[in-house]
Parts: sequence; structure tokens; C-alpha cells
Amino acid sequence: MVLPTLLLERFLPCVNIAGSESFSSLGIQAELKKQRCNDSRVEIVHASQVVGMSDRAVEAVRRKKDSSVSRAVDLVKHGQADAIVSAGHTGAAVFASTIKLRTLPGIDRPGIAAVLPTETNVFVLIDAGANIDARPDHLLQYAIMGSVYSSHVLGYKKPSVGLISLGEEDVKGTELTKEVFKLLKRTSLNFRGNIEGRHLFENPVEVVVCDGFVGNVILKTSESIAVAIFTWLKHELKKNAKRAVGAALAKDAFRTIHRKTNYEEYGGSPLLGVNGICIIAHGASTPLAIKNALRVAVESVEHQVNPHIIEEVQRYHEATTPLEPAIR
Repeated sequence: MVLPTLLLERFLPCVNIAGSESFSSLGIQAELKKQRCNDSRVEIVHASQVVGMSDRAVEAVRRKKDSSVSRAVDLVKHGQADAIVSAGHTGAAVFASTIKLRTLPGIDRPGIAAVLPTETNVFVLIDAGANIDARPDHLLQYAIMGSVYSSHVLGYKKPSVGLISLGEEDVKGTELTKEVFKLLKRTSLNFRGNIEGRHLFENPVEVVVCDGFVGNVILKTSESIAVAIFTWLKHELKKNAKRAVGAALAKDAFRTIHRKTNYEEYGGSPLLGVNGICIIAHGASTPLAIKNALRVAVESVEHQVNPHIIEEVQRYHEATTPLEPAIR
């Protein structure tokens, strides 16, 4: 497992709770030693360059070949690591993984699959930010990959799929969503149809399909609302003694909801569609978040997500390819 990050204070506490997995931690060697990175399960692979958050993804990957993210993806490419977990520059991680690892057969563009909670289950939101200029066939592929992840990793049998749009009717939405709707109707996926934003948590499906621009807005808005609600609630509950007593009595319930809506519990989001395992973690990841990002990486490897994606894409093409006319 490869973890490219210079923020070692977020990684080192995880080593004690991550089990027996071995890790390669890439970064400036002196900084790693300063952080006392001397656990026997951690192999240090030196990287002399850093991709800054203000760097352009394409230029950073091409010019900074000795950056931690580039070196990490190289290790996965050459079979020296099973997965990369990155809490750094998302664009650089996506571009490096796409260029160096390439995409799986039948996949044109990879998509970030974020897992979000509802009252009764969790759902996969794909794409959560990898591809903002998506074509209809890209979203079709996201639906297939999201269904594979939901089924094989999250354990949902025949997961239902919804397409984010402005209304439930198939005539509503953009030209992109209308075309995607037609494509999804022709698949064997459990396609429920168009869904609106209110359906995400009110009447949830297991897989929510959208382009990367819409998905990233949904993801970040949901995260900020969860934080805001608990901040407001904490403020209101401290206004008088009666409310404080009630809060104390409901403490366990509050903790359960907080745990359910806390991004740290979900760790990271797999970049589905590349020929390797790449997990995109939150830029503000805590030790708990990094630990869970590592867990997501291990699950993706153990459940053989990529072979299942290849199989399902191939099955789709076999079912939709018209038969060649007989030669006379």
C-alpha cells in the first residue's frame, strides 16, 4: 500500500491500528525521519518533489516526475504496491493514475465513487469530481462501475441506479442527461430513472450517477451541511439548562448520527476505472480518516473490484452489440 503525504502526523497514528498491512510512505526523507517514521511495516521511498495544491494537475505530473504522487503511481504500475492512497492534490492523483495506469478495457474516463449515508443505507455517488466534461457514454460507464462497487464491496444485491436531473420525467434535464437516460434504459442495470436532489436522502437509490461537476458540488455541499447542522445544534443546546439536560439524555443518539455523517468514517473514495487501485482521501483527513482510507483500499483489492468491472462492461457490450449479418 502506498501513502504519499508529507503530513505524517496524520499517517503515523494509523499504523498502530491498521493491522498487519505493509505500507510505503513516500515523501522527503528528512521530514519522515523527523516525524519518527520508523515502524517496521513502513518502507520509506524517497521523493524529492512536492505537488502544491495550487499547481495545475497536468503540468505537475509531467514536470514533477519525482513527486510523491508520481512515484506512488509508478509503484502500483510496476506491481510493487497494490494501491495508492492520496490526501493531496486530487487532480494530480487522478491525472497520474489515468496516464500511468491507463483505464480498464471498455472504460474511457475514470470516476470518483464517494460513499454517502442515508437514514437506512449508504449510496455511491459517481462521479464526485474526476471528470467535469463528461459525455453520455462516460456516465453509462459510471453507472456500471458504481453498481459493481455497490454490489461487491458494499454488499447490495442488484443495486438500484438513479440519474441526477431536474425532474423525474425522462423529458426533463439537459441534453446530456436525456441521452444518458436512454442509454441506461437499454441496460440490464436496475435503473430507477431520473432522481432529484431531494431523493438522495429521502428516497435513496444505491448508485447515483452524474458528471464530475455536479457530483463534486453535491459531495461538498452535503459535507458542509452535516458540519453546519451539528454546529447549530450545539449552539442551541447550550442556551439553557433544560436543553443541556435533554442533550445529555440524547447523547448516544447524537453520537450515532455524528458518526454516520462524519466523512472520517468513510475514509476515501476509489477512483474507479483505472487499471489499479487509487483512493482519493479528503485534504483535511485526520488519522481516523486515513485509517479508513487504507481500509477502503484493502477492500477494493480483496473484493477484486477491477476484474468485476471488466466483466460487467464486457457483458454490457456483448448484450448491446448488434449481430453481424450472415455472409451470403
